[in-house]
Amino acid sequence: MGDTPYDDFYCRLYQGHKGRYGHEFWEAQLMPNGHLRYINETSYKGDDRIKKEMRVSHAVLSEVKRMVQQSGIMEKSDHVWPDGDLKKEGILELEVKLGNEHICFVTIKIGSTADIADCEDNEGLQALYYLSQDIKALVMSIMNLHTKRRLF
Repeated sequence: MGDTPYDDFYCRLYQGHKGRYGHEFWEAQLMPNGHLRYINETSYKGDDRIKKEMRVSHAVLSEVKRMVQQSGIMEKSDHVWPDGDLKKEGILELEVKLGNEHICFVTIKIGSTADIADCEDNEGLQALYYLSQDIKALVMSIMNLHTKRRLF
């Protein structure tokens, strides 16, 4: 890779579970070179894997990097967070490399803030939950813009 301000940034978000329809998951991976990979795997009603890959601009990389920094997630620890179980409630994973720091959090799949109200470190889980929702919303918006655009 070159020597750009984005070479020090990588982000991967995964949310999944194993249930009646097999291993169902959603994953987004943003590489330092602007490569965005999105996968949505489900067998519900016979659906297949959706996999899309594209390049995004430095503005998108900067925005995700800003979101991560602003969330304070790099200062959190998952030591007291509940362990996720892929076969029961599911798991949520967030991996971020930012400069010399690298985190990889694995915990329960969080459906809402009510799921984390009784946790020992609900502030940390809340930061993870809101950041994961923001990243997911941004990725879905980019996917919709990329795949549903019309040329006149």
